[in-house]
Amino acid sequence: MVKTVIVTGSSSGIGRDVARAFVERGDNVVLNGRDEDKLAEVAAGLGAPDQVAAVAGDIGIPATGVALVRAAVERFGGVDVLVNNAGIFGAKPFVDVTEQDLDSYLNGNLKGTYFTTQAVVRLLREQARGGSIVNLGTVLIDHAIAGVPASAALVSKGGIHALTTSLAAELAADGIRVNAVAPGFIRTPLFGDGDEAATGRFALLNRIGEVAETTAAVLYLVDAAFTTGHIFPVDGGYLSGRAA
Repeated sequence: MVKTVIVTGSSSGIGRDVARAFVERGDNVVLNGRDEDKLAEVAAGLGAPDQVAAVAGDIGIPATGVALVRAAVERFGGVDVLVNNAGIFGAKPFVDVTEQDLDSYLNGNLKGTYFTTQAVVRLLREQARGGSIVNLGTVLIDHAIAGVPASAALVSKGGIHALTTSLAAELAADGIRVNAVAPGFIRTPLFGDGDEAATGRFALLNRIGEVAETTAAVLYLVDAAFTTGHIFPVDGGYLSGRAA
């Protein structure tokens, strides 16, 4: 059955690849990003105009989630899947974090995920056919690194992990499954020009990950009908041990 999928933050990195994968398997996708021109470029690059819609906007603003749902209904007749990928990450020593810094992470990560999910869940309940929500967290919630002081970012991502398990319980009776993918170090624009060799040694597989490997986990969780409340690490064994 063809699904309709909303993917936030789909103008680059993990979100863009997730959108590609859904389109390639024949699903409809509603793209989202803050840069309208870049979003249009991604939509055109997917090469399937009948399967793609795009809504530019900051998910930290609740109205953006409402607009994404509206676009999905008007273009494709409903929603089956939400992938909450949009987010920001960065390192800054704890004592240097400003209120503006913290608000930026809470709005861009936690608040955006929370209110976009809220808009989608309202529709999923109205449709009464269940659904699947996949959030993007990080393995650094469970195993921080002294050299990556990212308390502000991790507080917001930790909230996403908590939201995942809480909603899995609350929404199970509606047939709505809620899971999360927790990436390790992945080759995306957020990784930038980081030292791949040094960073790769944090994982048992002795390398950083690729976006397609994160996408595979998202697709699995979307289709895994007996899985909910699961935080799925995609980290090359980072949580389990060290390559050396």
